[in-house]
Amino acid sequence: EVRLVESGGGLVQAGGSLRLSCALSGGTFDDYTVGWFRQAPGKEREGVACFSLPDRVFYYGDPVKGRFAVSSDHASNTVYLQMNKLKPEDTAVYYCALGYGLHIEPGLVGLNDARHWGKGTLVTVSS
Repeated sequence: EVRLVESGGGLVQAGGSLRLSCALSGGTFDDYTVGWFRQAPGKEREGVACFSLPDRVFYYGDPVKGRFAVSSDHASNTVYLQMNKLKPEDTAVYYCALGYGLHIEPGLVGLNDARHWGKGTLVTVSS
């Protein structure tokens, strides 16, 4: 059974940094496209970063470009989201997901057939 577990969320002041982790069991990231998504209270879920590790292709949502970066550790079967220069508007629950393919449009990053999701980790950025 594929299982994703996010961790690393918490409370941070504006301008600070956090690193989120997404650990995968029951599969390997190379078999999927991978995405980080977030959902703020009262807002729709949005793609933060979507990527393919085997193809070394990475896309970031416009609000996080230049501030967030994805990395991975194959040995631990974990992907990370390094978040720098955090802003209050980055406050959200962050989710990791697996899909089959990337769905990229101007102003939108996403996954095709995103069938596996973690339960999320809460990031709160105070002003």
